[in-house]
Amino acid sequence: MGAIDDTHVHVKVPRADVPRFRGRKDWSTQNVFVACDFDMKFTYVLVGWEGTASDSRILKDAFVREDPLVISEG
Repeated sequence: MGAIDDTHVHVKVPRADVPRFRGRKDWSTQNVFVACDFDMKFTYVLVGWEGTASDSRILKDAFVREDPLVISEG
C-alpha cells in the first residue's frame, strides 16, 4: 500500500439528511476514502459516508465490508 486518505466532496442531499452531511464548512459533503499503491494507482475506493463521519470510523468500516480494504504483507 502506498497511501490512504480521504477527501470531502460537495453533495446535495434531502433536507432531513443535511445535518449528518454538513462538513466543517457550511455545506453538505460526502467523504471519499481511497487507497493507492506505490505507483499511485487506486486500489480501493469507498464513498457514501456523510461529512460528519470521522476518519477512524470510515477506516474501521473499510476493513469489515463485504469487499474490504486489504493491506498486503510486506
